[in-house]
Amino acid sequence: MALDPSFVGRSYPPGSAYEVGREKIREFAEAIGDPNPVYVDADAAKALGYPDVIAPPTFPFAISYKAAGLVIQDPELGLDYSRVVHGDQRFTYTRPVRAGDRLTVTSTIDSIKSLAGNEVLEIRGEIHDESGEHVVTALTKLVARPIEAADAGDVKSPAGDAKAAAGAASSNDTSGDGR
Repeated sequence: MALDPSFVGRSYPPGSAYEVGREKIREFAEAIGDPNPVYVDADAAKALGYPDVIAPPTFPFAISYKAAGLVIQDPELGLDYSRVVHGDQRFTYTRPVRAGDRLTVTSTIDSIKSLAGNEVLEIRGEIHDESGEHVVTALTKLVARPIEAADAGDVKSPAGDAKAAAGAASSNDTSGDGR
């Protein structure tokens, strides 16, 4: 079922605020292998003019993707999430995310396109702090593969694959020495 293009421009209200903690920032920086001290050391962050540690640039993904769940789960949109792959992610900052922020996300469907049989959904997440100040815009592109492509990627039985490979090898072997 194709995505409903009349949903372009539809916004979904923000959920509860996400409180950004120092430990979450540290864990995220560690997980992505970024040793920048401004992510873990308040003094290093303050030396650069920040009030506390700041988050790596991709940190808002977790917050914005969770908020995009309202879009993804909207039954009227017609998105079959079992066929979805992540296509792209971009961030546009007004200021860095920092420890102590309480952030909310408003998700809006920016576009719905059909490309080469795929349905491409672009979701914009506007992230604001508790005072209403814009912090970052997260743009997420999701690609829903066509049913035929999703089914073609189904895993076959290893035993069936081994038999097919053995049959192909024996029928194609013309060297006489088994190579």
